[in-house]
Amino acid sequence: MIDEMDRRILSLLQQDARLPNAEIARRVGMAPSATLERLRKLEERGVIQGYEVRIDPRKLGLGLTAFVAVRTQEKQGELDTGERLRQHPNVLEVHHIAGDDCYLVKVRATDTEELGRMLRADFSTIPSVRSTRTTIVLGTLKESSRIPIPEENQVAIA
Repeated sequence: MIDEMDRRILSLLQQDARLPNAEIARRVGMAPSATLERLRKLEERGVIQGYEVRIDPRKLGLGLTAFVAVRTQEKQGELDTGERLRQHPNVLEVHHIAGDDCYLVKVRATDTEELGRMLRADFSTIPSVRSTRTTIVLGTLKESSRIPIPEENQVAIA
């Protein structure tokens, strides 16, 4: 189970994953050694899956965001297409979804020309892909990987 102290630590890390262990300990009122032990246990249990840096994609010339709905001919339960999609360097997210389409893919590209090449040369050459439907993002109001941390009575960790 995740207790209140774990939730406080997770909340701090979501705000700034670069916080030193000693600073986390100071903010939650624990000894640094006890805080480090909690962090290790959260990592071992898979609650903390890793630490990443957020980069502004526009600063790297990747100003276009698009969502691509991909319809496949895969048999139910197969995820080969999703595995191939996730390996593409411009793909940020791949979601296996319910409905008419099979996957929802978030991509970044320099412009519409690059996006078109990606769809024609990469996505459509996957043998199981039947069709794609693309939505180009005009503006982003919120984009975050932070998740809400539920209250203690709502959390059960395996």
